[in-house]
Amino acid sequence: MEELYHYLWKTGIHGSDFKDVDGSEIEVIDPGIHNLDSGPDFFNSKLKINGVEWIGNVEIHIKASDWYKHGHDKDPAYDNVILHVVAVSDRRVARCDGTNIPQLIFTMPDKFYRTLSTLSEDIENVKCASMLSTVPELNKTDWLESLSIERMQQKALRVKNNLEAGNGDWEQTCFITLARGFGFGLNGDPFELLAKSIPLRILHHHSDNPFQLEAILFGNSGMLDATSHLFDDYFQGLCREYYFLARKYNLKPLRQGLWKYSRTRPQNFPHRRIAFLANSALGGFSLFSKMLESAKDAETMINLFDFKAEGYWENHYSFGSDPVNVAFELSRASKILLCINVGVPLLYSYASTIGNLELAERALSIMEELPAEKNSIISQWNVLGLEAKNASGSQALIHLRKEFCEKNKCMFCRFGHHYLRKSVN
Repeated sequence: MEELYHYLWKTGIHGSDFKDVDGSEIEVIDPGIHNLDSGPDFFNSKLKINGVEWIGNVEIHIKASDWYKHGHDKDPAYDNVILHVVAVSDRRVARCDGTNIPQLIFTMPDKFYRTLSTLSEDIENVKCASMLSTVPELNKTDWLESLSIERMQQKALRVKNNLEAGNGDWEQTCFITLARGFGFGLNGDPFELLAKSIPLRILHHHSDNPFQLEAILFGNSGMLDATSHLFDDYFQGLCREYYFLARKYNLKPLRQGLWKYSRTRPQNFPHRRIAFLANSALGGFSLFSKMLESAKDAETMINLFDFKAEGYWENHYSFGSDPVNVAFELSRASKILLCINVGVPLLYSYASTIGNLELAERALSIMEELPAEKNSIISQWNVLGLEAKNASGSQALIHLRKEFCEKNKCMFCRFGHHYLRKSVN
């Protein structure tokens, strides 16, 4: 509940002129800097109290007595508090030296709380849908551009964390990122675990043998169980090969039950995606080096993901399935998704790491050249009048839905803030 009062104080949508419990007139010139660490809630606030200007800190509590409950009366860090903002004034408070602190009772506007409650209901639809048309176009554009960068930075942080865990090996990090990309959301986590379970140097040793590459990857995925009574010659051959390689390199398969198949078309089964991942290591995995050398625009990056499912996988969806006609290479739409979720974040993260602004700009420009994604989230925003012109725009809309709408962070969303401000004005 306190965070609601923090929001009201920070945004000033409740006004700027008040009277404290003693009748002193208070004018908020600057609410200060919101402190998310220990210490007072707002630093360097600027107020006028009975016409005299004060600069100091502001502390906010639901009950005034929380000041003593939290031990602020004995903490010198709170001696520079110039105003105590409370919802319930159940007592007066003082600093360490015993001097009283001006106290302001903050009343939450009824309309604000009702509006926030409506926005915070279970998210089946966008709760602010009815007012999106009232948001100025410039505000929409600015917010979506910020969201696009925020999502890119979020992905770049995942890359950075994998890089640090892999002792700075960019090619290994690229392999892990590519594997996660092959999960296409549903199986992202098990694909990442699979890639992390196999040092890239082992795949390099067998990069001239597609059968052994598949044995290693399918074996570590946990899909090669020789006791499964699956009488498929290719499957049984992989089992025997993995048994030998696992003992040689001390490989350990993932636990059972990680892979998901619900609502997945057969051509998108993880078996085929693992086959594509094995193909990426054929001849030695060097995707990251190729991206740095040749990914100058969207089309050249798309072509870098031209992996194929060869041999057994040219006409199988999974082990033991009946032979069928199936596409043996990734669709263009899948390659574009890999550019969005793998290629561009890797380039952007690398550029950020080495401080190469030109490369970072190139990564962002590739996102603007790539077409917008097509999925249920984008379709819903389109219906509400927010249309993505390119991949940068669709990533912004996905980030808005996942990081704000679904997490009920309406107070931190510029659209939600616009709605809440209108509710009290």
